[in-house]
Amino acid sequence: MSLLIGLQVFSIRKELAKDFWGTLEKVAEIGYRNIEFANHTAGTDYGVGFHIDADTLKQGLDRLGLKAISAHVHPMSLDIIDGTIDYHQAIGNKSLVCGIGFWKNKDDVLAFSKQLNLIGEKCRKKGMDFYYHNHFMEFQAFGGQTVMDLILEHTDKDFVKIEFDTYWAIRGGIDPVAYLSKMGDRCDLIHQKDLTVAANPANVFETIGHSTEIDADRFREFSKVEYFTEVGEGTIDIRSIIKEAKKIGAAKYIIVEQDHSSRNELDSIAISYRNLTKLLDESISQ
Repeated sequence: MSLLIGLQVFSIRKELAKDFWGTLEKVAEIGYRNIEFANHTAGTDYGVGFHIDADTLKQGLDRLGLKAISAHVHPMSLDIIDGTIDYHQAIGNKSLVCGIGFWKNKDDVLAFSKQLNLIGEKCRKKGMDFYYHNHFMEFQAFGGQTVMDLILEHTDKDFVKIEFDTYWAIRGGIDPVAYLSKMGDRCDLIHQKDLTVAANPANVFETIGHSTEIDADRFREFSKVEYFTEVGEGTIDIRSIIKEAKKIGAAKYIIVEQDHSSRNELDSIAISYRNLTKLLDESISQ
């Protein structure tokens, strides 16, 4: 299976807020065809966070030659999942993602996993895929097991897949290639960004230790513009990630997501698109 390039629109959130349709038109001009949305207002908007009805969005995407492949939904809960599923099925999207979590102990992780199972089962019954997306916190250990390992163990693989963010895995002290191999076909969406030399040490836990409670404020200490760069411009061995993903054969999309950029957002995603296209082309010829 070949890997297709996607774009997580969190990367262009400022531009979208200024001009939604004009920005998506520029995204299409760059060459992107596969879009992952990010809705952070799911409590009041079942859609993509801009209060656009499903028919209007579908028609606009079709006009631009863009396809909705996935969507991050926050806050993710059982209360909003039915309306969210209906909206996203109407725009042709078949994947929903819980994008973040925070836990104080193992019991929190087990309760969280139970909730993921319930939401994932609802999605599966309606023909949707459901995913959990990692940051670095998932590689903190409770009782000798990382949060991510606990989630994998205590969720049903038929209900909950993993959207693997390789950057944040590295920030959690994890080799992304080895972890891709470990997950196998449980992971078919990959998030890719790149790491700067300013992010030193790369492993966050070397800075804060493994026993620190990580909440949203603590997380934001490591989500700063100087720690992110465009795909292919930083220190991550993306060639090896692509090689392993192709070896496993499950991954469908490698999705550009840059949390922050020192460049204009559209310039940033254009650089990532060009570099990632080149890396994928190289992987075909090898």
